[in-house]
Amino acid sequence: MPPLDMLSATLGPAACLRAEEDIAPYAVDWRGVYHGRPVAVLRPADTAQVGEALRLCAAQGLAVVPAGGRTSLCGAVVPGADGPPSVVLSLERMNRLRDVDALDNSLVAEAGCTVEAVQNAATEAGRFFPLHFGAQGSAMIGGALSTNAGGIRTLRYGNARDLVLGLEVVLADGRVLDDLRRVRKDNSGYALRHLFIGAEGTLGVITAASLKLFPRLVTRETALVAVRSPHEALRLLARCQESGADLVAFELIRKVCIDITLKHGTNIRQPMDLSTDWYCLIEAASTHAAIPVREALEGALMAGLEAGEAEDVVLCESEAQRQNLWNIRETFPTCSRMEGPGLPTDTSVPVSRIPDFLDRSAALIAANWPEGRMVALGHMGDGNIHLSLQAPAGMTHAEWHARAPDFEDRVGEIAVELGGSFSAEHGIGQSKRGAMAALKSPVALDLMRAIKNVLDPEGLMNPGKVLP
Repeated sequence: MPPLDMLSATLGPAACLRAEEDIAPYAVDWRGVYHGRPVAVLRPADTAQVGEALRLCAAQGLAVVPAGGRTSLCGAVVPGADGPPSVVLSLERMNRLRDVDALDNSLVAEAGCTVEAVQNAATEAGRFFPLHFGAQGSAMIGGALSTNAGGIRTLRYGNARDLVLGLEVVLADGRVLDDLRRVRKDNSGYALRHLFIGAEGTLGVITAASLKLFPRLVTRETALVAVRSPHEALRLLARCQESGADLVAFELIRKVCIDITLKHGTNIRQPMDLSTDWYCLIEAASTHAAIPVREALEGALMAGLEAGEAEDVVLCESEAQRQNLWNIRETFPTCSRMEGPGLPTDTSVPVSRIPDFLDRSAALIAANWPEGRMVALGHMGDGNIHLSLQAPAGMTHAEWHARAPDFEDRVGEIAVELGGSFSAEHGIGQSKRGAMAALKSPVALDLMRAIKNVLDPEGLMNPGKVLP
């Protein structure tokens, strides 16, 4: 029996898509940059079916590309255009919440649950799941863990990796690693879950996760602050951290980002007179209404004004005002694509080096691509700045990429020279394999390849991704 017939017979015809129109959505990435046609799309309903699918694919030499909400920004969830015959294995049907335990502050979710669904389940239980980013309504837990997603609350709660207690993973040969324990302390050997978090499906398929929950946030105070430069923003960050206001987020946004969002966004209001080139979006929060969050944050911001660290401040007076500020930040990626082609990066540096990173990047752009615009925003509180080179009007993505083919690599080099990383929270996928070869430690690459060879000796798990 041909391999696809075997898969169809095992999973059921509805779970083995083979028609061109059914496969098409899985053959292109979210940004429309990477294309690769799978021979089929598998949609298993449970862990046992994932195991059987991987066992059959291994026996037939079919490569497997795991996929969730397909919001990857690095081309990780589509087959390589010149890669081996591949199936996309979509976890979208595995969307059950297996358990929620408010007393244990934990939740067990299958990989196909959206991040937003997990947030909502936590809220219903009187708890809080802090992972938060713009694509959370589409992005799925399996993909978020496979890329070690970050987002706006990393400053306080850490990346996706820091929110995981245990995993269920199907290995390349179909065996199931059941490590869904919810304990906070477990020193019984290697912490195997960390091999698969951030591996982008190259070592196995995450099918479920035990996740940490937290007390819900009762009070939130949000402010937008105009600053002259990232240097003042850095001093303001330190002041806010020392104030007693427990920060949840501290975002740095260049004015051009706000301009683009106001131009293309829907129902977004200009929050203040945009008189400077840089802005800080700050949020502090508490789990108890009696804690004086507003007083602490307001005091820090007023002191910042007096010290010359801030030029103007808007402290939200309503939930609608607060939501408007976050809409500016979170709809920018969509609005930037409407503005025109851009060449994005995803870098991190030590927080203290952010001003140096931005100064050096601006000088790089001015010297090499003066017709482009430097677009920058990101999570200043954890050192992750998303810097992009926006194309002049009328230029296509292909033309702009041909004009600046090494932009991303050169910005990554600056980040690494400053003690940072060329990939902070989006992963490697296809787009950053060249940077992995050029900027990653050779010893680290040797260890990664050794692990890959043990867990996936035939190289069938998401080939052409992550490792150069």
